[in-house]
Amino acid sequence: MFGIFKKDPIKKLQKEYQSLMQEAMQIQRTGDLRLYAEKIAEADDLLKKIEEMKQKN
Repeated sequence: MFGIFKKDPIKKLQKEYQSLMQEAMQIQRTGDLRLYAEKIAEADDLLKKIEEMKQKN
């Protein structure tokens, strides 16, 4: 009955992924490529997690 009020965890992770990518873009513009690479790696890990969750559903 209350299942309609549950938030979709995949959507939450996708928003977090978009946020990380946006942050990485801003870091790249400042020239800190090491931090940029770390953010991209973190975003890639999150994307893999999203894909795994999609395959389970």
